Amino acid sequence: MSEVNPEIIRLDDIGQRIRAERERIGLSQTELGAAGGVQKNAQHNYEGGKRAPDATYLAGIARVGCDVIYILTGERGAASLPPMMLRSIQNSLAGPEDFAPIPLYAVELAAGAGAANGTEEVIDHMAFRRDWLRKMDVSPSAAVIARARGDSMAPTLNDGDVVLIDRSKAEPPSKPRDENDTRPPRIYALMDDGGARIKRIALAAPGMLAILSDNPASPPEFRPVSSVTIIGRVVWWGHTNRE
Repeated sequence: MSEVNPEIIRLDDIGQRIRAERERIGLSQTELGAAGGVQKNAQHNYEGGKRAPDATYLAGIARVGCDVIYILTGERGAASLPPMMLRSIQNSLAGPEDFAPIPLYAVELAAGAGAANGTEEVIDHMAFRRDWLRKMDVSPSAAVIARARGDSMAPTLNDGDVVLIDRSKAEPPSKPRDENDTRPPRIYALMDDGGARIKRIALAAPGMLAILSDNPASPPEFRPVSSVTIIGRVVWWGHTNRE
């Protein structure tokens, strides 16, 4: 068998094979989704080729009898897979207990003016390794995911990027930064004048916050500490490819 090039794997092909495996083992979309740790709508999107399944999902459906090798490659049997790809799949199929599902909310955080959100519905989950979360000092129960909108935090954050927020770190900076500290201030999700935003925050003066953007076209803003509600600190983000 020729080697599999992951760059030409099509989502709609994977989706069709997920559906074929689900029908082969006789499960509904709700049942197979539950096995993979997702809701029915996510299962529907996987089968429709609209979204790519992650390793936690594949591990879950493998345990109820789905042929994950077939789903990924279109061919039966792991023995003929290139060794590097086989090891990658085996590593991806670590036990679900090694991963924490973090909820993705239907919330947009404006990297610009505040975004108004009318819902806080969980629309999906993303899996993060528990050992990585411990290293980052993030409790899974305090972690949420949302999306950034706008360009005022570019090039650090682009429009549509997902961000991981640690809600346990919701206190504003309590002291000015050391003048010798050349690192940029930390990024926070916050509520400002009724809108949800994502910005760097620093203490500009006692009782006064500086709200800072990475895009030079967006000037600094200043707010009384009492007027801003910190949602949590942004500890990770993933860029979204719009090409």
